[in-house]
Amino acid sequence: MAGHSKWANIKHRKGRQDEKKQKIFSKLIRELTVASKLGGSEVADNPRLRLALDKALGANMPKDTIERAIARGSGDNDSGNLEEISYEGYGPNGVAVFIEAMSDNKNRTVAEIRHAFSKAGGSLGTGGSVGYLFKKKGQIIVRESNQEKLLDLLISEGIEDIESSDEELTIIYTDPNSIHNTKNALLKESIEVIETEIIMDSSQSIKLNSEETEKVLNLIESLEDLDDVQNVFSNAEFSLEGIN
Repeated sequence: MAGHSKWANIKHRKGRQDEKKQKIFSKLIRELTVASKLGGSEVADNPRLRLALDKALGANMPKDTIERAIARGSGDNDSGNLEEISYEGYGPNGVAVFIEAMSDNKNRTVAEIRHAFSKAGGSLGTGGSVGYLFKKKGQIIVRESNQEKLLDLLISEGIEDIESSDEELTIIYTDPNSIHNTKNALLKESIEVIETEIIMDSSQSIKLNSEETEKVLNLIESLEDLDDVQNVFSNAEFSLEGIN
């Protein structure tokens, strides 16, 4: 286990978010638009929109930009024909990759994703080829290392698992439908919530050395750089030494 952790994956993702602020804004605008289009513009009645709004505010997105994105979706004005699509494939070393995308042109999107896989030595798979390895979960990162305290607080919320790091941070995994109640329970106890996400968590993982980590990260970063790609998940456990 030395040198491998889901925390390495999170460290990489957070670093990428800091580097790509404008692209992050573009992806958040799409999420706000689609969330309001599918569930309405009332944040209190739309958990997905509430989560997207939290992320947008956390990224310091201007209020008027947020309001325009929500209005575009709820009014179905200029929201185009954005569709949610998922893609699955294999990266280097047989790593399973699950991609969430939003697109108004599926032919363009699949061509770009296939090219990214091919360039990295991987392959785009068919639907279901790796999807069975992933399960949707709520993920909350908090600044609190006392697992017993967290378990006592959240046992009634039906949390699925917790995992601590060596930096006084803890990941809490929940049912996606419980993520907001869990977050509110934490905030009521003045526990700092660093991040709240809906993720696709893998049931099996592949540990990579530093060289393998670099190859898989190159694929993930190529996919994340595509305009239509919202999120990329894998079952890789990155080597800490392989992350710059």
